[in-house]
Amino acid sequence: MHPEAHRAKCGENFKPPLYDSMTVSAVRVLRNVAQMRSWRMSSLLKQEKVGFVPTMGALHAGHCSLVQQSLAENDRTVVSIFVNPSQFAPHEDLDKYPRTLDTDLEMLEKLDVDGRRVDAIFVPKVSEMYPAGVPLDVEKQSGAFVTVQGCSEQLEGAQRPQFFRGVATVVTKLLNVVQPTNIYFGQKDAQQCVVIRNLVRDLLIDTNVRVLPTFRENNGLAMSSRNQYLSQKTKDESAIIYKALCEGKNYFDSHKAEGPVSAQSIISAVRQTLANSDFTVEYVSLSHPETLEDVSSLDQELGGILSTAVRVPRESGGEARLIDNVVL
Repeated sequence: MHPEAHRAKCGENFKPPLYDSMTVSAVRVLRNVAQMRSWRMSSLLKQEKVGFVPTMGALHAGHCSLVQQSLAENDRTVVSIFVNPSQFAPHEDLDKYPRTLDTDLEMLEKLDVDGRRVDAIFVPKVSEMYPAGVPLDVEKQSGAFVTVQGCSEQLEGAQRPQFFRGVATVVTKLLNVVQPTNIYFGQKDAQQCVVIRNLVRDLLIDTNVRVLPTFRENNGLAMSSRNQYLSQKTKDESAIIYKALCEGKNYFDSHKAEGPVSAQSIISAVRQTLANSDFTVEYVSLSHPETLEDVSSLDQELGGILSTAVRVPRESGGEARLIDNVVL
């Protein structure tokens, strides 16, 4: 309903309902869907632009860069913190995924762009987001789930078949609750960005998807919540991932003037660099920037996404899975 129509229906003295929520300093923390919708209605009535940064917590400077961009471009900014069970398989690290809510709230409270600060933080329970429940085994799940066909099955989707079904489902739910003007993602999760753009387009969701460059450590390692699993030695050694992708980009840049460049040659340049590490390379792929289909060659008119997934040792044992990409 348009804000003015809502005022007419409710009367000129209409006031949005009070929130049954908690406040951390100047930042309001909303714990359920009803609170989030009440907050959003107040912004709707004021015709304010709302930016939204969905996260799974364990925030780092990369997340902060997305929030700061939202603060610069919108009247109000919402950040969600929700570790989404439906994108984890039963054998994956849901229970071990870092949860640092107190630190996350402190970090968000300090962000300021020209006097604008984070206005609300949405921290729902699993029961709020999945009223029908959400066992990790897909075969045992019931209720509504969202699948984006054609761009979810390859790359990360081939390694983690349930992953983008879970991502698409939770983002659809969050968009339905928050109804943002703009939603912000980082380029590090390139396939996720393509999936979400297609989701928003095909389901006619009235929001603008903003994708910002990958935020990196000083050595080039893409910032990720999973970096917390790594020793400093492994972090230092993992710089080779971005270095390898840059070798592929350099190969393309040095040959593109001659015409289409062989995808296999670009991929080989990446693999040759990664071969200097002891890490396990799951894939190196060169994909169409919109469909994510593998391409056999690349020209400078269309470009592509050069991506990789690499397993590196965790400090506590086992392996962590790191992904990264560059746009050609």
